[in-house]
Amino acid sequence: MNFQKIKIDYTHENQVLSLILNAPKGNVLDKEMMNELNQSLEFAKEKNVKAIVFKGEGNHFSFGASVPEHQKEFAKEMLAGFHGLFKKIIEVGKPTFALVKGQCLGGGMELATFCNFVFASQNAVFGQPETVLSVFPPVASLVLPALIGQAKADDLVLSGRSVSANTAKEIGLVSFVSENPESELDDFLTKNILPKSTVALQFGVKASRFEFNQNFLKNIDLLEKIYLSELMETHDANEGINSFNEKRKPEWKNC
Repeated sequence: MNFQKIKIDYTHENQVLSLILNAPKGNVLDKEMMNELNQSLEFAKEKNVKAIVFKGEGNHFSFGASVPEHQKEFAKEMLAGFHGLFKKIIEVGKPTFALVKGQCLGGGMELATFCNFVFASQNAVFGQPETVLSVFPPVASLVLPALIGQAKADDLVLSGRSVSANTAKEIGLVSFVSENPESELDDFLTKNILPKSTVALQFGVKASRFEFNQNFLKNIDLLEKIYLSELMETHDANEGINSFNEKRKPEWKNC
């Protein structure tokens, strides 16, 4: 397949599949990139693949999903494609890793923190700024409470603030912070993942994430419905998206 916004790289004797978000500077998760990610995850089903690594080309992991595609007329298709990506990760059932440098925001943070492990550089920054636009992050709303507890999840989702890599590690979002996360990830894979059978890894992921995955699959469509049928019927949600696209200050009506 000829992908434009995803690079595919096999390493470690084809046992590690790296999927590289390839639209710097921001590696924005737009419709095209999400479609290519969904397609490229099919390669992870190969029996020799024991791990999937998500990376960002350039200095940043991802600025998040495309804001223009959040507009009311595009939101249904955007959410279906984005949430389909996480359903595909669950379906594949291989250990997942995010290698994060620079900004990791919005949908980019949702992708990274959905992984089993996050290896971050010292300069990595994590945030869910959706509330700034008067919308909410469905994936993070389900994933963060399970990862870091309800109080810390509320902080990130409601405040929209960003946190440093070290803070992200302290609260449980990040597995490792390093000046050289590539080396640390390589060492972890070599010592702890690759010596194992693909069968053991797949069933390990299935078992350890059973409740996590069941909760996600049960509720993501419900949150998607709330987003589309309730949130996007409000003035402020549309104003938030439009003001961002028009590069102006939003005028809230609180309704």
